[in-house]
Amino acid sequence: MRVATAVRPHLARAVAAARPRVARLTQAAKPQLTRITRPKAGKTWQYTAGAATAGLALAAGVVTAAGPWDSSGQRTAERDRAAALGHTGGTDHGRKSGTSDTAASAPLPAPSAASVLTGLGGGSSAVKSAPNGPALTDILDGLLGDEALGARHTASVVDVATGRRLYGFGAGAALTPASTTKIATAVAALSAMGPDHRLTTRAALDPDTDELVLVGGGDPTLTARKDAAGWASLRTLAADTATALKKRGVGSVTLSYDTTLYAGSELHPIGHNPNLAPVSALMVDEGRTDNSTSGPALRVTDPAAHAARRFADLLRDNGIKSTAPGPSKATARAETLATVSSPPLSDLVERMLTNSDNDIAEALARQTAAAMSARADFDGGGQAIRAQLKKLGLPLSGALFKDGSGLNRADRLTANLLTALLATAGDTAHPELRPVLTGLPVAGFTGTLTSRYADGAAGIVRAKTGTLTGVNTLAGTVVDQDGRLLAFAFLTSDTTDPTAAQTALDRAATALAACGCR
Repeated sequence: MRVATAVRPHLARAVAAARPRVARLTQAAKPQLTRITRPKAGKTWQYTAGAATAGLALAAGVVTAAGPWDSSGQRTAERDRAAALGHTGGTDHGRKSGTSDTAASAPLPAPSAASVLTGLGGGSSAVKSAPNGPALTDILDGLLGDEALGARHTASVVDVATGRRLYGFGAGAALTPASTTKIATAVAALSAMGPDHRLTTRAALDPDTDELVLVGGGDPTLTARKDAAGWASLRTLAADTATALKKRGVGSVTLSYDTTLYAGSELHPIGHNPNLAPVSALMVDEGRTDNSTSGPALRVTDPAAHAARRFADLLRDNGIKSTAPGPSKATARAETLATVSSPPLSDLVERMLTNSDNDIAEALARQTAAAMSARADFDGGGQAIRAQLKKLGLPLSGALFKDGSGLNRADRLTANLLTALLATAGDTAHPELRPVLTGLPVAGFTGTLTSRYADGAAGIVRAKTGTLTGVNTLAGTVVDQDGRLLAFAFLTSDTTDPTAAQTALDRAATALAACGCR
């Protein structure tokens, strides 16, 4: 009943969208239905079979009209884009809830991600040419001229299949991107470390002093919840550590914690804020003080100390006494007793984009810097992101990266860069970047777009939102009426009504979905 209640609004929207086509299908089916008369004795099975066939035909028409969708739940219009892709994998990265990674059993690499877009019928010949010309310009010029979009806006629309720009308005001008910055962070992190990379937290024992050090690996998804839901578990780490200590005859330890993977200030320029915990190489449940897993929440002021105290409690539950934890650094002599590792980076990227998770974004910026042997702080993370995007040949003129999340108002991106990032993520030459597309919120269904597009392109638009005071942005992908996958980016500044601005941006994206413009 709970599932039905949750799904009902989406089904209602799907039925409304499909109603005209369903009416046509019903009309076409009438001759078949009229021939199915009241069954004579002994003819019940023919009647049942006929009615079932007609019903299935009509149901298939409804699904086709509302989607279309393939057997795996993927839109077939999206699949047209990558008919030529032969890569394997997908949303299953080999993660199993409750599975622990210990020193004796290192995490296995995850399989490569699947083709996001696999062609209908194995080919892309049915896809029509991209929209172009004055019709598209007239539509978007009018919609983006809405006064709700503030004093200044920029826009770009690109055909993902060809990389050709179909529309541009101030596309080379750099504006504050807000959370659409996370698209750049995702591309840089995946490019630097690969989609199968995992972040490992470990417990190490100094054999000379019996100092046990909890070493942070920069995993922002480490959790102490009883149900880890497939993420790295601090409970598992504590249990495995206790087992290893008991085998050595150790029942009491001096507990310390090591956060030296990261450098510089932990505090973002916005200060203490419910949207982001202090950025530490060691944290549990993102330093949240409630049971939430996403969105704003009151955070602890010292995530590392909080995680270490939680670890001490869990050790005690497993029969190991410890001192009050303090900061330290694991020495070269320290022996790793137990480890837990995050799901593959592809999962972290998807969670970051879907939920607009600032903690993951800042962690990935610093992880990218560390992977490039750069200083893992705010400045180093921004420089690393830029360096990775430069390697990909992306248009960086005017771009500034002051953080990985987009919370810093000094960040600057262009609409050109955002659409180039999305097009590159859909390029057959870069399958490692595919989680950038699969992680985008789905309009009307997931993440930060769950409550948007109720009367628009629900299920058709996939986009990353961006919101700061006076700033509203939207960048993502949409399948148009001719089956083309388009990448778009809309940036605005000096908006005064965020709700009106979001609505105006959603109208523009919906117009692309409805477009077969020539």
